[in-house]
Amino acid sequence: MSAPLFLVESLPTGDSLTLDGPEGHHAATVQRLRVGEELLLADGRGGTAAAVVTAVGRGTLDLAVTSRGYVDAPVPRLVVVQGIAKGDRGELAVQSMTEVGVDEIVPWAAARSVTQWRGDRGARAREKWVATAREAAKQARRAWLPVVAGAPDESTTRVARRIAGAAAAFVLHEEAQERLSAAELPGAGEIVLVVGPEGGIAESELDAFAEAGAQPVRLGPSVLRTSTAGVAALSLLSARLHRW
Repeated sequence: MSAPLFLVESLPTGDSLTLDGPEGHHAATVQRLRVGEELLLADGRGGTAAAVVTAVGRGTLDLAVTSRGYVDAPVPRLVVVQGIAKGDRGELAVQSMTEVGVDEIVPWAAARSVTQWRGDRGARAREKWVATAREAAKQARRAWLPVVAGAPDESTTRVARRIAGAAAAFVLHEEAQERLSAAELPGAGEIVLVVGPEGGIAESELDAFAEAGAQPVRLGPSVLRTSTAGVAALSLLSARLHRW
């Protein structure tokens, strides 16, 4: 089994570190790591360090750093505009997409989103996505923590502007003729992938994205849920871009 990964604000500059706070509690109390066991530390920005437990305290671990590393950010960058979904489907999408390598997730308040994020409710919902992405990144042993865009209710207009600045952009749509598996991909820059909510993407939204430069594509003959479409598309792109 690979060593567990814990996220820290900054990596130690010396040869030792006390892991405390929520990560230390999880390591010492939940995972029950013991003296001599190995773990990984990451700052979520590509920096990593391997360490060995030298002592266990109450919700803390004393660590000896054994090596350091750095993982370059993947290129091109994969950004998913995720239509806000009801219930826990949005969090499920965030979890799965983080595990397969998404670089940024943009919550999108689509016209057909059953749930709308507004005010404090929207801020709390976004924080759930942030927390979900963080835990999924640890599970996947990722050196880079994916970004969850700051605005809790990205409008179609703002998404269109993001598309216009991308190296390539694709909208998953069940009636599209082109397949994502055959679409031309850039070697650098940003690839934006738009995933609609449960009710699908409205024609006006599809037109706005196409005008901004996005290409409607499909994955195959099946119609996937909003919680699974993004992870399926990212898996395909990861293979085509040799990230996998």
